[in-house]
Amino acid sequence: MEHIRIERAGDEGEVGLLTIDRRERFNSLDVRTARDLRKAGLQLARDETVRAVILRGAGGVFCSGADLKYIRAGGDAEDLAYLSPDKRETPKGYGEIFRQILEYLHSTISEIRRAPKPFVAAVDGAAAAGGLGLALACDLVVASERSTFEYAYFKTGLTGAESSTFFLPKLVGLRRAADLALLNPRLGAREARDIGLISLVFADDAFENDVAALAARLATGPTAAYAAAKRLMNESAGVDRLDHHLDREINELARLADGPDFAEGIAAFFSKRLPHFKGK
Repeated sequence: MEHIRIERAGDEGEVGLLTIDRRERFNSLDVRTARDLRKAGLQLARDETVRAVILRGAGGVFCSGADLKYIRAGGDAEDLAYLSPDKRETPKGYGEIFRQILEYLHSTISEIRRAPKPFVAAVDGAAAAGGLGLALACDLVVASERSTFEYAYFKTGLTGAESSTFFLPKLVGLRRAADLALLNPRLGAREARDIGLISLVFADDAFENDVAALAARLATGPTAAYAAAKRLMNESAGVDRLDHHLDREINELARLADGPDFAEGIAAFFSKRLPHFKGK
């Protein structure tokens, strides 16, 4: 896997380390990287010798979501044909390219929530748009002091996906979720912790050691009890509806991605100017 790494830590390899390493693109996801992330996430979720998993990004960025440069360029024909086994013409619209990335990413998120072990998002740097949603789907989110969190979807005229519209209201409440989405503040790590968006904040220079210590604590804990509690909490919070909601997120985002507002939004994004949305 080119941009996804799996490593093991701990005396018996009981901690799984899952790293997105696509630093030249701010750890954003094209179809192939999203597909590899799903493969790696499923592998670690179902490996019974792995008792806790750390999800992280390389190079001072957690994840910036779907790769807009890849999407703007029309994707890669070989990658996009992967989900078209009957060799239909590969998609031309932005929406279908998004759809293929999100199919893999949403499957990863679903697997994280079902996994009978703790998944910890270790955020060191920016978590924006899909990167924010991916972090929120984990059981714990820890961050370095320099980290930032941003909804960001509306900057390009898109709705939320990657579980963001599902977990954000559950974590911080409906009113504050609307504030974070519509006003789009870029939250520092301590601000994010104070409103309940993330779990813990570690000093920058101690981040890796603190994350390793947390992972070891979880992996040597009563993981069968963790798994049962996770199932019960998921049921209590209505996470049994997650897959349905993820499908709704894909459909809405793909629809908007084929509209004029996203075309304007992505053009403005790469021109580094303010977009002029028409509400269409």
